[in-house]
Amino acid sequence: MSSANTDSNTGKLMINVFDGARQPMLQDAEVLIRVIDGKQEKQFEGKYKGSNIACEDLPFYDNFGDNYTILVTADGYCDAGFTPVKITRNAWHHIDLMLVPKEGTFNFAKASWDGLRASHHQLLQLLSSGVASETVAKDRYDDLRENQAATLAAFLNITTAMEAIYLPVGTPLDYLKEIIWDEMAQDRFFAYADKRLIDQVVQAAHHGKFAPEFGSGLFHPGATRSYKQIQFGEANVQLTFHEGDTKQIDGVDCVKVEPDIDYYKDLGAHALLEVIPNAITGGLTNPKEVYVLRWIAGRHAGVPEFNPLYIIV
Repeated sequence: MSSANTDSNTGKLMINVFDGARQPMLQDAEVLIRVIDGKQEKQFEGKYKGSNIACEDLPFYDNFGDNYTILVTADGYCDAGFTPVKITRNAWHHIDLMLVPKEGTFNFAKASWDGLRASHHQLLQLLSSGVASETVAKDRYDDLRENQAATLAAFLNITTAMEAIYLPVGTPLDYLKEIIWDEMAQDRFFAYADKRLIDQVVQAAHHGKFAPEFGSGLFHPGATRSYKQIQFGEANVQLTFHEGDTKQIDGVDCVKVEPDIDYYKDLGAHALLEVIPNAITGGLTNPKEVYVLRWIAGRHAGVPEFNPLYIIV
């Protein structure tokens, strides 16, 4: 497709649409595309079938007007979009977006206990912590998988994202020792972690990978300090420490940690658009939205695909 502008001083955009299984949308699926420039002028709006939509002849301004917003909608699906997508003169730019069904459900076919044993030994070991036998651990996990789908999805979102963060030594997931099962929720979980994780995160903050969240006790009762990943525009991991709650596990001094993923990178936006509305309505961060936001953010950043052990169908 192309806009009415035929001047050579233009940019090009390829919009790729994926479904909740992280696969290209079916060719018979009709999607509505809106392309808005940085001046808030709509440059294109139209319906197309398929997963790849080419936008040519988009105005190039050589200023803030080149920060485009892309919106995608389809009947029966949750809307998706991304901003800013910065275009340049006479060059193709790609943006990958994901549409998940409004009534979509979690499919944990790849997250069975045997599946974890085959491909995710570290996760299996963490899920087995704190109980007397693997049988008890498996029963506990199967109950979570069958009866608390949103909580398991959140756990898989967060641990997958943690595994992709490289600290000076290891990843945050490497430091977790034991899950606190009765405090798991659909927007976070709690665990005991090797207390050396705190120093690792502080060092990572000095290297620009995390930023401290001041006043963490306001949003996380009992917290002593908190750090948020700042790699992406949305869906960054936050690690909040409760240093007054400690435990020794297998001879390792551990501290309580609260990992979660926020929709928004900016603390003000997080408070105004996420925490306060959730407090008023009693709602919690939706793991489906986190899944979509983190996947889109990762694709835009060019990092390995965000691929938790489930899909949305």
